[in-house]
Amino acid sequence: MNKKEAILSSALKLLTEKGVHNTPMSAIAKAAGTGMGTIYNYFPNKEILINEIYVKIKGEEKSVFAPFDNDQPIKTQFENYFSAIIQFFLEKPIYFRFMEQLQASPIITNESKITGENSYKAVYELVVKGQKERIIKQIEIDEIFIFIGGAIMSYLRWYFAQSGKINASLSNQMRMVWDAIKE
Repeated sequence: MNKKEAILSSALKLLTEKGVHNTPMSAIAKAAGTGMGTIYNYFPNKEILINEIYVKIKGEEKSVFAPFDNDQPIKTQFENYFSAIIQFFLEKPIYFRFMEQLQASPIITNESKITGENSYKAVYELVVKGQKERIIKQIEIDEIFIFIGGAIMSYLRWYFAQSGKINASLSNQMRMVWDAIKE
């Protein structure tokens, strides 16, 4: 792992454990095994560092949707999306904790948000197609994504709070979200 990767990894861990405001750059440098000068060579301030982590996670998130099969029914594609994004965060709970903490934060720049939106472009296009085919409700697309994103976040919060993991509930959640957005 090179220094920049060590800084990003250490920052992700500390930011999710201690919170954005309780994690000084000096703690990140120490955890990464590097000096303050080195950390500032890569990241002039903590906001830039946080935005780089956000964009990195969104880039990995985008790969979740690469294997979509556009020939499948819209419902099947949606179910594949929903379960894939849940699985992504279940496998990387630190990513979930980071994104949950920064979900509505002004620290994430508009540029980073635009880059992040690219991560779910395939799903966006799926919903638009579903609306054109009158399979998905004719509601503003941003509102649909707020609803879907909220359902994903709520499910993940609930899942991580459980002592015994209940996998059957994912299919129930998926069905309820689909029932809410379908025509």
